[in-house]
Amino acid sequence: MIPVQRIAAPAATQRLLTRRLDNVRDQGGTAAAARDEWGRARAAKQHVQELLHRMAHGVRRCMYCEDSLGTDIDHFQPIATAPLRAFDWPNHLLACSHCNSNQKRDTFPCDADGNCLLVDPSAEDPADHLTLLLASGTYLARTPKGEETIRVFALNRADLVQGRRAAFRMACAALCQWRLLGGNGESAEAGQLADALRVSPFSGVMRSMALLPDTVALGVLGATTAEALDAWLRAHGT
Repeated sequence: MIPVQRIAAPAATQRLLTRRLDNVRDQGGTAAAARDEWGRARAAKQHVQELLHRMAHGVRRCMYCEDSLGTDIDHFQPIATAPLRAFDWPNHLLACSHCNSNQKRDTFPCDADGNCLLVDPSAEDPADHLTLLLASGTYLARTPKGEETIRVFALNRADLVQGRRAAFRMACAALCQWRLLGGNGESAEAGQLADALRVSPFSGVMRSMALLPDTVALGVLGATTAEALDAWLRAHGT
C-alpha cells in the first residue's frame, strides 16, 4: 500500500454528490436510505469512478492490495456506520472486488477514543504504519493501525505475498536492465522498460525499495541493483 494523491472533485461532480446526500437526509439519514440512494446514483458513481481511476497507481490498481484491477468504489467509512458519508468524496477509494466485498465489507475498527484503525492511503502515508519486508513479501505492522489494516484487508494472504516476492525479483532485474540500456545509449528501449515498471502491479515494492536507507539497500538489493536503483531515483524519483 502506498500513498495516493486525492484530486479535487470538479463542481459538476460535487453537485451530483450533494444532491444525492440531500435526498438521503430527506429520507431520514439512515443506512437503508443511503444504500438505496447509492444504488440509484448512476451518474454520481460514474463521476467518482473516473476520478478514482485518475488517482490510482499503475493500471487502475486497487488502492489497498495493489494487485488486482480496481473495480469497486469503496466507502472507507462504511455506509452501515456513516450513512451521511455515502456521497462524501474524501470517503471514496478504488478497491478490487476481493478487498471490498470479501475482506473489508462493513468493517471499520476504531480504538477506545473512536479513532479509525485503518490506513487511508489518500490521507496518510501507509509507510508510517506498515513496513514491507521485500525478501519475504510480507507486511510488518509498525502501529496498531498498521496491524488492523493488515488484518482487515488480509494483506499477508498467500497470493499477495507470492506476488510481491515475484514483483521484487522482477523489479531488481528490470532496474539493472534499464540502467544497462541507458548506458548503451538505447534510450527508447530504456524508456519503454521504465514505463512498464511504473504501471506494474505491487507498486509498493518499488516504493519500499526506494525508502531503504543506503546502508540497508546494499545488503538487501546487492551492489548492482542498489546502484541501478540510485540511478532510477535520480532520474525518476520515488
